[in-house]
Amino acid sequence: MRDLSQPLHTGMQVYPGDPGVDLSPALELERDGAAVSALHLGSHSGTHVDAPAHTVAGGRTMDRVALDELVGEALVIHLHGLGDGDTITSEALGELPQRVPSIVVIDTGWARHFGTERALRHPSLDAGAARHLLARGMHVLAVDTLSPDPTDAAGTSAFPVHDVVLGGDGLIVENLTRLEGLPARVRIGVFPLRLDADGAPARAVAFLD
Repeated sequence: MRDLSQPLHTGMQVYPGDPGVDLSPALELERDGAAVSALHLGSHSGTHVDAPAHTVAGGRTMDRVALDELVGEALVIHLHGLGDGDTITSEALGELPQRVPSIVVIDTGWARHFGTERALRHPSLDAGAARHLLARGMHVLAVDTLSPDPTDAAGTSAFPVHDVVLGGDGLIVENLTRLEGLPARVRIGVFPLRLDADGAPARAVAFLD
């Protein structure tokens, strides 16, 4: 089993404009007899799942997403060699099977930049590539970047890929890590908190033999 999640810690990188992450002691073992942490973070901190409600009015919230939507065989597409701000088109995805698994993971190699300014200049999909994957059976789009759409440092980006995937009642997983070397077909599990909200932090794993 391989953990594909970014650890949550105080001051970690978040999407521009999102609440910062702060983990601080609320109760202390020596003083209070038990240790309890107070958590302040946005619903899209670290590795997380976007529910349709993130960009779709009236869309499903995270508590209405079934776990079996986020566990199963995944197609992993490795696209290393991409540069800052590159756009991933349908052609760039390479030759795909007529039907893809419901979970598609895009490995750009950009997880290595998480926590740096360069993480904002990640490659992104175009809406046509997202529609191409949906037409072949994708339900969950998972990426190792801050977003499958371009990220603006001011947090004012448009979200065409979100509109396509979440608009089709699909799900998006962002900020995966440790995707290198995964086989093209692998069983994946993503386990978000069951929040009545637009998204939730998650633990993501690959089940390897």
